[in-house]
Amino acid sequence: MTFNCLAPTIVFQEVPGEISLCFSITGCKLGCRGCHSTELWNENNGQYLSNQSFRHYLAQYAGLLSCIVFFGGEWQAPELIEKLKIARQLGLKTCLYSGQEHIDIGISEHLTYLKTGKWDPQRGGLDNPGTNQVFFDLTTGKKLNHLFVKPADKHNANLTPINKKPLQTNTLQETKGNLHAAA
Repeated sequence: MTFNCLAPTIVFQEVPGEISLCFSITGCKLGCRGCHSTELWNENNGQYLSNQSFRHYLAQYAGLLSCIVFFGGEWQAPELIEKLKIARQLGLKTCLYSGQEHIDIGISEHLTYLKTGKWDPQRGGLDNPGTNQVFFDLTTGKKLNHLFVKPADKHNANLTPINKKPLQTNTLQETKGNLHAAA
């Protein structure tokens, strides 16, 4: 089994407050119903992520990133740990998104953040208060799920229409005529 990944992407939502480079590792054996990344199930998808190519990606985005995120890879702990150590040596925070409930301590000791929990389409993801998934800051031990839940829009929640007349739409000629008459 090789440590393959899809082309890495810059992400902003996966770790609140961080600009992250995300590596989606192929070979996931969970096969969660409703998975949005089924291409990660096949271990032969993607390209091998060597330590050299990993360093190349980090150098390419040096100064722009604050965190490295791995979607999976815990099934190949030695390879994942090598990458986590490299990122930490470069001063980057590290995060693992896993569908498992528990992660080996050998991996978690190299993580800043950890998301656990299999995708359950009935309970939703981290943005749903009823989710089974948990996002932890491992440096503080705090659960950070609340950072993913969007508050209700207080400004628009209490607005009611001033009048209930249907919205009037004008043709281009009528609009030009109204503008000309107003001038």
